[in-house]
Formats: sequence, C-alpha cells, structure tokens
Amino acid sequence: MRSLEGIKVITFEHAIAAPFCTRQLADLGARVIKIERPGSGDFARNYDERVHGLASHFVWTNRSKESITLDVKQQDALEIVHGLLADADVFVQNLAPGATQRLGLDHASLHARYPKLIVCDISGYGLDGPYRDKKAYDLLIQSESGFLSITGSQDEPAKAGCSIADIAAGMYAYTNILAALIERGKTGRGRHIDISMLESMVEWMGYPLYYAIDGQTPPQRTGASHATIYPYGPFKAGDGKTVMLGLQNEREWKRFCETVIQQPDLAEDGRFSANSRRVENRAELGRVIETAFGALTARQVIERLEEAKIASAQMNDMHAVWTHEQLAARQRWTRIATPAGAVDALYPPGVGQDDAPRMDPVPALGEHTDAILRELGYREDRIETLRQTGAV
Repeated sequence: MRSLEGIKVITFEHAIAAPFCTRQLADLGARVIKIERPGSGDFARNYDERVHGLASHFVWTNRSKESITLDVKQQDALEIVHGLLADADVFVQNLAPGATQRLGLDHASLHARYPKLIVCDISGYGLDGPYRDKKAYDLLIQSESGFLSITGSQDEPAKAGCSIADIAAGMYAYTNILAALIERGKTGRGRHIDISMLESMVEWMGYPLYYAIDGQTPPQRTGASHATIYPYGPFKAGDGKTVMLGLQNEREWKRFCETVIQQPDLAEDGRFSANSRRVENRAELGRVIETAFGALTARQVIERLEEAKIASAQMNDMHAVWTHEQLAARQRWTRIATPAGAVDALYPPGVGQDDAPRMDPVPALGEHTDAILRELGYREDRIETLRQTGAV
C-alpha cells in the first residue's frame, strides 16, 4: 500500500508551485484530479516543446494525475466541481488572487460545506496584506526575497537556474498538507493552509538574513564560491577543468595545506589561520591555490582531496546528470508514459522501486473528463450536452 492511497485531491493549478506540490502527493498514491480550462489547459503545457513536443515543466510536475476540463464560469461546470469536492480530502489552488472567492471556492465557503476538507491556497504574497493582489512569478519572488542580492558575481546578480521560489512554495504546501492529514486523523476537522512564495523563499534566506542582522554587512555575491566560508567553491586545474571543493573546519584546512596543495606551513600563516581571516584574504589565498592546482589535472586534484577526506564534486552539465553513475548504480531512473511516448523520470527522493511509487502517465488535456463524469453519475447524453455548451 502506498502512503496516501485513498486520498483524493482536487486541484485548480497552473505553472509550477501547485503542480509540483500535488505531483508529490500523487507519487505517494493520492488520486489527483487536475481541473483545466477547456481548449488550453494549464498554460505550462505550452512553455516549450523540449520533451518530444511536450513542455519540460509540464512533464516534470504532472505525472500520475487525471485531467478534466471545465469552464467553471458556467454553473453546470461549477456543480461538477462540487460533485468532486463532496468526497475529496484536499483542495489545492494557485489561481490569480481573488479567483476562488468569486467562484465561491475560497476556504470560508468550502469549510461550511465540507468541514473535513483541507484547503491549500498557494500565492505569491499571501491572501492578505498590501501585496496580496500583485502578480508573482518565480524570478520576481527571487528578487523580492533578497535571493538575487546574494547570488551571482560582484558585477551582476544571477537568478537560480531552476524555479526555486516555485519549488520552495510547492514543498511547503506539500509538507503542510501531509501534516494537516495527520491532524485531521486526530480531530476529524480540515484545515486552511495559506502558502506564500515570498515567505517560503525568505525562510530559505535564513542564514543570509541572520548574517546581516542589526545592520551588519550582508553576504557579498561571490559567484559559485561560498560567500562566508573559504576555500569553498570552484577552482581551475592545470588541464582547464573545474574542481568544486568545500572546507568546513580547521582540521580540514590543515589537511588541505598538507596533502592537497602540499604547503604545510600555510596552515599556520596568520593571514589564513581562521575561516574569517581566509574570507578576508580570499583573493590572496585564491592565487596560492590556483598556482598549486595549475600543476595538476582535475583528476589529480580530486584524488588528493579524496585522500585528505575533503569534500569535492564535479561541475556537471545536464547531459552528465542524465548519465550520472551514482544515480544509475542506485537504480533511480524509470520510464513514464506521456501523450508523446515514454520518457525517463527520476524516482521521488526517499522512495524506491520496492516502495512502488506511483509513476503513472502525464495526462493529455481533458483525457479523463468523460470517465470522471461517468463516475459522478452523468449519462452519455448529459455529457454530450455539457460538451456542446462548452461547460467541459
């Protein structure tokens, strides 16, 4: 049995944050019914065509779901929504601010009718406050949360290469829903969950925030290097390849000097005798390290780092990740079906083949509309009428 078998989730979702949340619920066995706009659906379906003609974002966040198309501005379609909610456990939405209130699908309205229902609202800034109605996209939240101020080079900020603000919000929605399900098992009552992308990202900014407390200088942008620990980041070897390494304490610094750059006296040099001093003198120390690494290949540097038991990593591109030997050795890849054919997919972290995670197909737009309506008791002639009026 999968952990969330028997849990029914209804979702009005688009883009990344809510779909990423609900896909993880589906991974654990929940039934996720995705309500989409007739004709167009979740706009993330059209972000790109990289996966055999399908959008990369959509394939990533929407496997194992059922898709029903409903024009919820029509009363007949809204009645179908309530038919789905009647025995649902969770309702998730990340529509534009105010949309669910206009439809009578906000928490206050739903709680009166379905007291056991867990309602999760995901938005850019939260359901109240002066920013409530502002549009919010991933890059904008990266900016508002301060993330861009500490990411990039000294000359220019840089966004995260993935949708980090959406992912943060999706993860907090997912974990709060799991907690609410446990709570409901004890109390019999549903719960309202209000997830803000801004608050999710600011929580992740905890260390830089505290580093800058009481008006102190915030962490500086240092590219791929750590802003407040040194040496920690990328260094070029003599063959032009980059080695990523990270020191965590003074024992490792001593071993680094002795074994890796083979300059044991440097460990006692007053300029570098503590992390704060190494950070202050990072440019000078960086030149020493690059000179030492310049006489070695990247493989030789990594061999010395391994000998010294100092953390290191390769700077992989996406092609290298697809073929990563560790993922292959742990059998972390499987195949899932999509409307454009089978594609590779990573098993959910923490879940393996023996747990039988749900890895069902990515749905075509409206693929399950008729089946779901039949399940709700609609006859074929009624379904055809709904289709002719554009309600489905």
